[in-house]
Amino acid sequence: MNSFYILMNRSKNDRITLAHEIKDYIQSLGKKCMIQDDDQKLEGTKYRYSNADLIPEDVDCVIVLGGDGTMIQAARDLYNRNLPLFGVNIGTLGFLTDIEKDNIYQSIISLIKDEYEIDSRMMLYGQVYRDGEMIYDNIALNDIVINRHGTLRVIDFDIYVNGEYLNSYSADGMIVSTATGSTAYSLSAGGPIVQPNASLMMITPVCPHTLNKRSIILDQDDIIEVVMSDNKGLAEERVSSFDGELYVRLITGDKIIIRKAEKRADLVKTSKLSFLQILKKKMSNN
Repeated sequence: MNSFYILMNRSKNDRITLAHEIKDYIQSLGKKCMIQDDDQKLEGTKYRYSNADLIPEDVDCVIVLGGDGTMIQAARDLYNRNLPLFGVNIGTLGFLTDIEKDNIYQSIISLIKDEYEIDSRMMLYGQVYRDGEMIYDNIALNDIVINRHGTLRVIDFDIYVNGEYLNSYSADGMIVSTATGSTAYSLSAGGPIVQPNASLMMITPVCPHTLNKRSIILDQDDIIEVVMSDNKGLAEERVSSFDGELYVRLITGDKIIIRKAEKRADLVKTSKLSFLQILKKKMSNN
C-alpha cells in the first residue's frame, strides 16, 4: 500500500491530533496520506459522515480512527468505492477495529509491506415499499431493525422468506442482522453469536409475545419480506432503522424487503488477535 486516507469523528480533538501524527509518519516513509477535510460538503449528498467523492482515486486504504460505530459509518458511506478499511480502536475494545492506537505505527509498516489480510464482511440491502412503490432503500453492515416508536404497544408483522410465509409476530420489534451484527442489538435480544465473516442472515424477534422467541438463521441468498399488519386496529408508530439510524416511519401495509447487498465491506487485518480472543476479552469485562 502506498496511499492512505484518514477518517475520524472530527468533533473529538484527540482523534484529530492522532490523525496528523499518523499522516506525518506515513509521509516520512515516502508514502502519501490525506486527512478527511473539515468541510466535506455533506449537505445535498447521499453521505452522512464521510463524502466518498472527495477521496482521491489512487487511495489504497482508508484508516478509520474511532470505535465500531465509526467503522460502520465509514463502511456505509464508502460502499461504492470498494476501499479496504483499517480500523484503529480509540476507547473500549471493539469487534470491527483491528488494533489499538498504541500499535498503529507498527501496523502501518505492515500495510506498506503488504503484510495484512482482508476480512470481507457481508452487508444488507433493504427496501421499503408502500402501495407497490419503493419509498426508501439503504444498506447496513450490522442490521436492519423494525420496531415500535413512541408507544408502549407491541407491533404486529408477518415474515416471508423467498415468498413463502414463515410466521406472524406480536413483538416490540424484529432484527434482521448479518453475522457482523450478531454481536450488536441481536445479541441483546437473545440472538446467538456468529463468526463475523460468515455469510448468512439472521432473524431475531425483540420481546415477542410468544413462547417461541428463537432466532432463525437463513442463507445469504434468501430474501426476507416483513409486512406490517394492522395491529388489531390499534394505532401505533413503527419505524425501520439501518444500523441504528436513518429511521423510516412505517404504516400498515408497508413491506420491507431485505437481501444480501451486492458489495461487501473489506476490513484490513494486521492484528494476530482472533475474533474468539476479542470475544473472550469482551465477556471477561462484563
